[in-house]
Amino acid sequence: MVMALSNCLVLLVLLMALSVPAFSYDSAWRSAHATFYGDMQGGETMQGACGYGDLFQQGYGLETAALSTALFNNGLSCGACFEIKCVDDPQWCIQNAGSIKVTATNFCPPNYSPPNLDHWCNPPQEHFDLSMKMFTSIAAYKAGIIPVMYRRVACSKSGGVKFQTAGNPYWLLVLVYNVGNAGDVSEVSIKGSNGEWKSMSRVWGQNWLTGENLVGRSLSFKVITSDGKALEFDEVAPSGWQFGQSYEANTNF
Repeated sequence: MVMALSNCLVLLVLLMALSVPAFSYDSAWRSAHATFYGDMQGGETMQGACGYGDLFQQGYGLETAALSTALFNNGLSCGACFEIKCVDDPQWCIQNAGSIKVTATNFCPPNYSPPNLDHWCNPPQEHFDLSMKMFTSIAAYKAGIIPVMYRRVACSKSGGVKFQTAGNPYWLLVLVYNVGNAGDVSEVSIKGSNGEWKSMSRVWGQNWLTGENLVGRSLSFKVITSDGKALEFDEVAPSGWQFGQSYEANTNF
């Protein structure tokens, strides 16, 4: 009887593990184009349409890209990771350069002003605006724009998922970043100590908002990534948390 119960528990654990969706992506390479911004030191690495702020401080550094409208998905793609390689341009592609991996941290806006009616970031074109360092890792600087192949890949991040707070007692804005695996977040819920889970509204990029006054209460978060995987991060921020601070969970996706 005890052995049978033990076997049932093992089976239940296995079924629960199998029921959690793992990050999956289409391994097929897709065609796009790439340009670059800034300079070799970063140049334009502040804020951006995803709201990550200082990309060096947040841990993204120069391994980043701004996405065209077709890829940006109104900001839901923020945090997703891509592998990119220069192709079909022997004049500008660096031979045997291999590929680069970048995180989506910004938006490359369309430009419909003449003569830019076919601007590379205009829909429906798929385009990456890379940091100069990433661009020149696979192509010559003088190329300006290159044909590339890309595919979605899992994100590898150091440490736990991080939550940065902003706002005032009447509204709390939380930036969710340093998310591993799928990388892009589709839903966030928040819970104050002794409270219930409340869904947060995505304002822009990966900034999520609640109007509940949670000052003086420890904060827990439930995060769901685009692959459907959900994790709970209990009491990430202590009861004495402050606006304008970042808090790191012990785990990641």
